[in-house]
Amino acid sequence: MNEVSRKQHRTRRKRRLATLVGGVVTAVLGGLMFALPQQASAELPSDTVFYKDPDSQVARWLAANPSDSRRPLISQVIGDRPQGIWFANYEPSTVTQDVQAITGPAASAGQTPVLVAYMLPNRDCGGASAGGAPSFSAYDSWMDGFAAGLGDDPVVVILEPDSLALISCLGSQELADRNSSLSRAGRVIHQANPQAKVYYDAGHSAWNPAGTMADRLRAAGAAQNGDGIYSNVSNYRSTADEISFAKAVLNQLGGTAQGAVIDTSRNGRGPAADGEWCDPSGRGTGRAPTANTGDAQIDAFLWVKPPGEADGCAGSAGQFLPDIAYELAQNAEDPGGSGGTTNGGTTDGGTTDGGTTDGGTTDGGTTDGGTTDGGTTDGGTTDGGTTGGNGDGCDATYQVLNEWPNGFTGQVTISCDGSSLSGWQVTWTWPGNQQLTQTWNGSCSQSGAVVTCSSAPWNGTVPDGGSVTIGFNATYSGSNPPPTDIVLN
Repeated sequence: MNEVSRKQHRTRRKRRLATLVGGVVTAVLGGLMFALPQQASAELPSDTVFYKDPDSQVARWLAANPSDSRRPLISQVIGDRPQGIWFANYEPSTVTQDVQAITGPAASAGQTPVLVAYMLPNRDCGGASAGGAPSFSAYDSWMDGFAAGLGDDPVVVILEPDSLALISCLGSQELADRNSSLSRAGRVIHQANPQAKVYYDAGHSAWNPAGTMADRLRAAGAAQNGDGIYSNVSNYRSTADEISFAKAVLNQLGGTAQGAVIDTSRNGRGPAADGEWCDPSGRGTGRAPTANTGDAQIDAFLWVKPPGEADGCAGSAGQFLPDIAYELAQNAEDPGGSGGTTNGGTTDGGTTDGGTTDGGTTDGGTTDGGTTDGGTTDGGTTDGGTTGGNGDGCDATYQVLNEWPNGFTGQVTISCDGSSLSGWQVTWTWPGNQQLTQTWNGSCSQSGAVVTCSSAPWNGTVPDGGSVTIGFNATYSGSNPPPTDIVLN
């Protein structure tokens, strides 16, 4: 696969460190470096309960935005699910305490944290998540400190995303050094905590062939020092494709003692039709995190990449964006609880029985500060919203959901009551100088002040009593008046 193709499939992320608690504990593993390799342990127990970080980015956003209309759905679908906790900032003096700040509370709760070690030199080959330790010796020392904080209770370690799938930028010596440090890392983690499960990078099903990944895993010591492999981290490939791919890699790696974990955090709708990997629109969260997979070779489905954190296009890599989180929640494969999309939910991308509940759209309109029962009538406006119909029982309501200096997030809700739509187009005219910068759940363009949005492949059907939404970000200067009209066709 050439360099361009690799970049198309490359994943990017940057994650904050866990809460810092100060102080430093020096690595205590030096005398153990030459122990015999750790044998791979049994698969994760199917009743494993994964740990939910109370200080995750989504948790902090939820706490800071109690009145946001998107909050209930984001909380239910994303905030209530355990996710990977990334260690991506090089702060070696505090890494032991940073890890302990997670593993201590998790152990007290009888739960298993999922920690992502992301610190190798030249990570992401200089891409959006470039960084890491300044040298391999510095990495090895950092890993000693990381391992020293793991405690002695169950913990899952996702070891260095992209480290083996993305090696195109490495010379032969740097690749050898990387393999040596990865092999050492698995050994050090197991020596520090024999209950730790260490998973090595296998990329994903649309990147490198299974045989190629098996060779790279073998060279990095995964067969001796790992408990298995992971696939699809920060990507969107379907669960079925990843299961088949992971099994193929395991079979070629040789041996049935190891298993695989699959990142299902954003693959509920599979990849974008055009193959876009960097913050594509129209995606949804996938299977909820669980170790009860029903497959002896698949140890768990995990949300390694926290949903709502950018890949590096819609925002800086790792930045939490509530608009992306909300769209992922709207399109969730498993909405959880009683919310999300129901009675047909996420199939065909549409929502039924009035759309999403608990902070989404209800009875064709939007609640919690939005319009209700189909929105305002006679083309009027409510709270900055504008409604226009097609005369056949369907209408479109424009709203500003969130506004900041010179920018805002908007939403158009298309609702039907007494009729239905099969394919739709909505147009509005801004009286100010607003300019679209990003859209999702529709194909939108702007010509002058006129914006035209057409249905996406998955949400063109709006049933009687149902609704769909288009979301967008836009800029402006001066004032941000609502559209003078909105037309639904």
